[in-house]
Amino acid sequence: MISWLFPPASERRLLPDNRGRPMPYVIAIMMFVTLVVAAAGLAIANSAAVVRKGVASRYSVQIPDGAAMAARAEALVKAAPGVTAAQRVPEADVRRTLEGWLGNEASALGLPLPVLIDVEIAAGADVGIVEQRLSAAVPTARLTSYGERLAPLSRSLTALQWLALGLVVLMGVATAASVVLAARGALDTNRASIEVMHGIGATDEQIARLFQRRIAIDTFVGGVGGAVAGALVLLLVSALSGGVMGELAGGAILGWSDVLLLALLPVAFAALAMAVARVTVLRALGAAL
Repeated sequence: MISWLFPPASERRLLPDNRGRPMPYVIAIMMFVTLVVAAAGLAIANSAAVVRKGVASRYSVQIPDGAAMAARAEALVKAAPGVTAAQRVPEADVRRTLEGWLGNEASALGLPLPVLIDVEIAAGADVGIVEQRLSAAVPTARLTSYGERLAPLSRSLTALQWLALGLVVLMGVATAASVVLAARGALDTNRASIEVMHGIGATDEQIARLFQRRIAIDTFVGGVGGAVAGALVLLLVSALSGGVMGELAGGAILGWSDVLLLALLPVAFAALAMAVARVTVLRALGAAL
């Protein structure tokens, strides 16, 4: 592979180097955007997975103005089949939450506080049985799934993941279009050299290999440059957040597998550029004959 990317000088002289080519810079910009978008998509996917896992078995029992029924409801829920844990939320925490919505005047208003009980139910357990027993003993009680409450958030995160994936695909398409334009431009620029190579017996395959090698190197160099710039920006954002994003996500927002996937993006873009360049050059040479 290394020898393929770095041919001998005699072979490199077949096509002028033209070091002012703009393609590496264009690819660097597209790779920068692709890396940032892909990293954001992976971070959103990881955060969404943490949220779904955290609320999968979590439920809440709500009893409006039910202080007198709190102990009975808590004991009944704990004894229900499939319930692994049940704990009443302290009144001070409920009051603090209420003040967050209504302000410090909430305590002075004398509003009745609802009773909240956090419940964990084992996977596969029949939630309906727990709900029926609770309703029979405490008719005003409601058993609510955290997953149902967070369903709109989950759908939004899923939509953002698909949006990020769509943008990465669009950047791949844009890269392929750039390669087509670069390949056609290189063919027009080196048409005289191509005719000489054809005259001494060079095949279309050999000529296409020269162009696809050059385009692959330009794409890889530009891709690495854009990826490095994107990585520096992501590290800067992570440092400025002070670890807040990781705490909100329940840990590192990107794992080692995600980092490896992002690191492979320049290689994937180079492979895509090679394939597109090969097809473009062969078709152009075939049409010229």
